Amino acid sequence: QVQLVESGGGLVQAGGSLRLSCAASGRTFSTDTMGWFRQAPGKEREFVAAISCSGDVTYYVDSVKGRFTISRDNAKNTLYLQMNSLKPEDTAVYYCAADRGCSSWRMQSKSRYDTWGQGTQVTVSS
Repeated sequence: QVQLVESGGGLVQAGGSLRLSCAASGRTFSTDTMGWFRQAPGKEREFVAAISCSGDVTYYVDSVKGRFTISRDNAKNTLYLQMNSLKPEDTAVYYCAADRGCSSWRMQSKSRYDTWGQGTQVTVSS
C-alpha cells in the first residue's frame, strides 16, 4: 500500500512562493502517475496539476499555468509543486495523489487516483 506525506505548506503573502513536497513509500514510485489537487473551504476538491510516470507529460488547470510547476524525482520517491506568484485565491488544502500505472488517460480526474495524502494547508494573504 502506497503512503503519501505532503509538506511545505504555510502562510505567505500574495506574490510570494512556496514549494510543496510529497514523499511516497510503499510501492514503486516510478510506475505511479501523480497529481496535485486542492480544496478550499466550502468548495469541492479540484485538479491543480498532474505528471506522468517519467515526468515528460504534465497538465495544469488554467488558473495556475505559468505560475505553478509540477515535477518529480523518481530516485527520491518525491513529487513537488513549485508555486510562484501566489494569489489569495490559491488558499486551500493541497493534496497529492497517486495512481498505479502510466497511462495519460484522465490525469486531471479525481476518480483516476487511488491513494491520497493527508493534505497541507496553503494560505495566501492579500
